[in-house]
Amino acid sequence: MSNIIVVFNAGSSSLKFTVFAIEQKSLIEKLIKGRLEYDEDVFHFFASNQNDQTIEKQTHALNKNKPLEFLFNWLKEHEQRQHNIVGIGHRIVHGGPDFLDPVRVTPTVLKQLEALTPFAPLHQPQTLAPVHNIAEYDQDLPQIACFDTAFHRTIPDIARLLPLPQRYKEKGVRRYGFHGLSFDFLAQRLQQIDPELASGRTILAHLGNGASLCALKDGKSLETTMGFSALDGLMMGSRCGMIDPGALLYMLKEENADWNILVNTLYHQSGLLGVSGLSSDMRVLRAHLAHETDPLLRTHIQQALSLSAYRIVEEIGALVAIMEGLDGIVFTAGIGEHDATLRKDVCGALGWLGLKLDDDANSRHASIISQPESTIRVRVEPTHEELVICQKVLPFVQDQL
Repeated sequence: MSNIIVVFNAGSSSLKFTVFAIEQKSLIEKLIKGRLEYDEDVFHFFASNQNDQTIEKQTHALNKNKPLEFLFNWLKEHEQRQHNIVGIGHRIVHGGPDFLDPVRVTPTVLKQLEALTPFAPLHQPQTLAPVHNIAEYDQDLPQIACFDTAFHRTIPDIARLLPLPQRYKEKGVRRYGFHGLSFDFLAQRLQQIDPELASGRTILAHLGNGASLCALKDGKSLETTMGFSALDGLMMGSRCGMIDPGALLYMLKEENADWNILVNTLYHQSGLLGVSGLSSDMRVLRAHLAHETDPLLRTHIQQALSLSAYRIVEEIGALVAIMEGLDGIVFTAGIGEHDATLRKDVCGALGWLGLKLDDDANSRHASIISQPESTIRVRVEPTHEELVICQKVLPFVQDQL
């Protein structure tokens, strides 16, 4: 029988999971990854092995099966290995001002996390939903909450303040930062492969459908581009990023926008999608730009791509000032790892800092894409949030191994 930890990352219509085998109380091996996707009356189950080969694909009626119960039963029976689930790890978007470290979920803790929903109304309920479901399935199964905000606990107090009346600070309205689990992994990874950048002044660029930068100095988060919410900072797939609050006041007064309209506009209709009028997917925009014959649509696509790179450069400039210099940049996540054109645009705009890009290495998505004589080392590194979560779960389940 093998002991396993299951890590969950919940979204609006899907639940991603990764299964890790625990050997000798510490050795971690990724066994399986997959997802549950939900339609109106069915759910789809997908699983693949360590080599990303599909090993299972099923569809079941929701009224006859509970998705998580199905998953756990499947894990226990998979390949007759009799997997023993010793713990569950969850990516929880918001830990608020109090949850700065992983914590075992109890009924009291769960209520405290639910109380943070006004800080992340779209994301917090999604990440807490599987916690509720697993508690109903097996209330004795250890569930560990790991927070996307916790890595940024080292940001200076002055940087957390919002220039609002003090009553908002007292209610917890302040800057938190997100993507912390991804940045945590990269900080650990740099210690292994590039100690100089790990202890220096490095910008970690998590660029995916959601995107943010972290100023890593001496191995700790000094500043980040997301603030009170995951709307702040960089332009994203369908999120606006930093925006003049006056634009929101305009929507309220001139368009009679209510909360739902603002949420839909800022979270789901803006960013790459809003500017291009076509897609929130950078890959789709790149492909269309190469063949688009409609001059207006082509202009809008180019504006979306250019604005995305411009905002990244703009925010990097601010972080360089905060760190009083720059030693390295690490690109990660879907766009950061795979979009060589964006990396070239960003690095080209930073040439005044002494950054010299190696075009060939960049086109090959090499680990180091800067030239040897560049004063700034630029790396491309995959992130692994699930592994970080598994590491954080281990101390809570040692007595079961």
